[in-house]
Amino acid sequence: MKSGYILLILSTLSIAFIHSLAPDHWMPFAVIGKAKKWSKTRLSLITFVSGIGHVGSSIVVGAIGIFLGFSLRHLTAVESQRAEIGLWLLIGFGAAYTIWGLKKAKDYKHEHINAEEMKSKSITLWTLFAVFVLGPCEPLIPLMFLATEYGWAGILTVSFVFSIVTILMMVVQSLLAYVGIQLVRHDIAERYSHAFAGFVIVLTGAFIMLTGV
Repeated sequence: MKSGYILLILSTLSIAFIHSLAPDHWMPFAVIGKAKKWSKTRLSLITFVSGIGHVGSSIVVGAIGIFLGFSLRHLTAVESQRAEIGLWLLIGFGAAYTIWGLKKAKDYKHEHINAEEMKSKSITLWTLFAVFVLGPCEPLIPLMFLATEYGWAGILTVSFVFSIVTILMMVVQSLLAYVGIQLVRHDIAERYSHAFAGFVIVLTGAFIMLTGV
């Protein structure tokens, strides 16, 4: 049992690592962070909180399903539907942000942040968080079912390990991408930074949807 448990934990580590490499886990934060001029600390915090919502929603779904005796097939179908909805919401958010960014670029000025800008920041944060909460960690549910052999302690351990790796990867990759994007410094890039961010998010969502990553 011990060797099987260790293998399960190692599998959880590797699957979480590979799963979090998908660009939809970090690219939206990097490009929005660049457009909104977030600090690295703010970017890390927002990505961290969104990551908690991302893995937390799947943990809740999986735990409730296991407790109520649902089958793995039923729960994976639910997660698959949630994933599709989450991707469409990500693409929709990116498209809306692109349009808003193009409109903003027309009136581009170097001026202080006003009340409207503060409101848009709040809307962006809550929308991004909602998209990630609705977007599930599909590989986690099967791992939680495998962990049922070791009781709720096993389920909790697998969920914790998967969460730590996924959230850590999201934060690190977001920061790395953010630093890379920051190297692009040009007035046109600044003017269309919001539109560019939205367009990249649309491409990211479309890429994930078409490739099934």
